[in-house]
Amino acid sequence: MNNENITEDTNNYYTGKPSLSPVPLHVASAIIRPYNKQQIKTVALETVEKQANQQIAMLKRQADLIMLQVKEIEERVKVSAEIYMADINFVPVIGNTYHLYEKNENRILSLVGPQEWGRSGIPFEKFVASVILNADKTWEVIKVGND
Repeated sequence: MNNENITEDTNNYYTGKPSLSPVPLHVASAIIRPYNKQQIKTVALETVEKQANQQIAMLKRQADLIMLQVKEIEERVKVSAEIYMADINFVPVIGNTYHLYEKNENRILSLVGPQEWGRSGIPFEKFVASVILNADKTWEVIKVGND
């Protein structure tokens, strides 16, 4: 409190602006109650901790999502390596669906899907997967074959 608002007489009356008075000046004045500083600090600290915990939980969810995306990218790279090691007799076009087959332990990428072979059936031992070529030249598996 500023001591210049208190007069030097023995009664120590407040002589400053009534709106800034630290004590009620008359019977109709608003009640002035002292603050419980410890309670204010405790509530503020609880609020800070709650807010921090909410932000930490949000960041953990974001980290989990990022790790899931990392795993998906790693899986696409793995699948892409397998497909690029397969026999491909055409130039794949981004966004198109292709089908991976296996015959004599060799993988072959085909334009023809498992249901499109007609009456003669699939000329391969095993249908491995249907895939789409992404713009980044990785392959996304859209259907896995039956083992």
